[in-house]
Amino acid sequence: MTQQQRQTVPVLRASIDVVQWADALARIAGWAANHESRYVCICNAHSVVTAGQDAAFGHVVAQADMATPDGAPVAWMMRKLGFKDQQRINGPDLMWKYCAQAAQRNESIYLYGGVPDTLGILQARLVTEFPGLKVAGAYSPPFHAPKPEEDAADVARINASGAGTVWVSLGCPKQELWMATHRGRINAVMIGVGAAFDYHAGTIARAPLWMQHAGLEWLHRLLSEPRRLWKRYLVTNTLFIAGAARQLITRRCGTLRSL
Repeated sequence: MTQQQRQTVPVLRASIDVVQWADALARIAGWAANHESRYVCICNAHSVVTAGQDAAFGHVVAQADMATPDGAPVAWMMRKLGFKDQQRINGPDLMWKYCAQAAQRNESIYLYGGVPDTLGILQARLVTEFPGLKVAGAYSPPFHAPKPEEDAADVARINASGAGTVWVSLGCPKQELWMATHRGRINAVMIGVGAAFDYHAGTIARAPLWMQHAGLEWLHRLLSEPRRLWKRYLVTNTLFIAGAARQLITRRCGTLRSL
């Protein structure tokens, strides 16, 4: 799929790509092969709601080279808007599927984010699962905002690695803002994957497959970390449902008026 063929649909106020797994993977691979400086946002209900509340974050999502429907509610909404075959393109699975393909191409990737222990476990697992995969580098940045010289060193380190993709695990919205700031500076495709590093390293348990398939992965995360995530999931999910209902009703009324 070329950039000229890109199709997006507004989910609340966020423009999300109408894209299937094969096309999403192929698009990233094509950019990576040419070391194009681009970034991909993986958008769940929290991201979509935040994009409508925070102008700076909304601009970052709008300017992304691809924004995929991560959460099941976002994919469901797109199906309700007429794209009945829309799949859920989530961060952990996107990273895993891409690494499997990159191994076949002897392609290099870079890991940016997480904590040092998680990165160590993750690297070991990736090279075990995908022997042809080249992890060109991994870096756990400090929690404080980097100084200009620290940031320049990060950019130089990533570019020198020769990686075609940079998998960014800094959490939302920090990772999206970081990617947008570094487009044009980092010669690779940046993909923000949230908790994917922890899931694949096994430091955080991912929801069972039946919950993933039922669109309940958010509930598993909420039950796992209620004190940290209750506001994100209970408040923003409620706002998403209200916003989605309003959008669908408005669309329905517009359709009826046109008849």
